[in-house]
Amino acid sequence: MMEDLKRYMMKVMANVDGLYAIVVTDRDGVVMLKVANESVPDQATRPPFLSVFGAMSDQASKLGLGTNKSILSLYENFQVVQINKQPLLVTMIATSEANTGDILKLEKEFEEIFKDLTKVIQMP
Repeated sequence: MMEDLKRYMMKVMANVDGLYAIVVTDRDGVVMLKVANESVPDQATRPPFLSVFGAMSDQASKLGLGTNKSILSLYENFQVVQINKQPLLVTMIATSEANTGDILKLEKEFEEIFKDLTKVIQMP
């Protein structure tokens, strides 16, 4: 099943210009699924970087504006889009010129995958 998911994610990644990686983790940054090409910076796919989103999302939710759904971080050469799909966190890393709207639209495309992975995580 995981190999099928990886193939599907690679296909999706190839359809979004400038998208370098899609990483699905739990709240602690434990990688559940990762697809990446050679252009992605290695440190951006490591658990310490990925786990920071959970804390940022929790803090952003305390602003009184409702539950935080996503965070976009822009760097000189890259952008990182992180989506909160409790208990999963999805991180997408792309070039700074990639269309952020196209990346955000992937959330709907991944709905079924999120449901399946959530079941796996929540198993006793």
